[in-house]
Amino acid sequence: EADLILMPGDFVETALGWRMAEPEAIAAELKRLRARAGVFATLGNHDWWYDSTRVRRALEKEGVRVLDDQAIKIERQGKTFWLAGFADAWAGHPNIEGTLRQITDDAPVIAFTHNPEIFPSIPARVALTIAGHTHGGQIWLPFIGRPVISDWPYAIGHIIEGGRHLFVTPGSGTSISPVRLGVPPEISVLTIK
Repeated sequence: EADLILMPGDFVETALGWRMAEPEAIAAELKRLRARAGVFATLGNHDWWYDSTRVRRALEKEGVRVLDDQAIKIERQGKTFWLAGFADAWAGHPNIEGTLRQITDDAPVIAFTHNPEIFPSIPARVALTIAGHTHGGQIWLPFIGRPVISDWPYAIGHIIEGGRHLFVTPGSGTSISPVRLGVPPEISVLTIK
């Protein structure tokens, strides 16, 4: 059992790319996840475009708490930190400043969002930002790199920029084209000390 599980969105998009899965079926599978401090999600662009209210309702019915522009305090083993979930950059209109105003003390902040493109707007107050969306580019070729998102500065992994930390998980699905080459599906496990 994990201490905390964060899922940065796009629940309705399946590995087939174009076909959407029903949110209730996905939520029924996700309810099996267990974490001592809780299971949390933000919605991704495909969740918003599909039906954000329905996706949120399905997840929350199964015990997955959706944080879109919300911050909550988490206490574990005598330690306290804030968890801030930001809405998706493409469809949810994230309110970074408003979300961070919900934080009432100087405990560390971990943020998560679907799309990493908001990272430059996240202040240094946030110790770590976790995102998804890119699928790691889906394709990585030797000597070429990631042709699909070659200009994307936040494609995959741990990125440090201006002393701020971002982790972009490649996730386990695909988008648009059902192809992954050189970017294996991944469920990322982070140990934060």
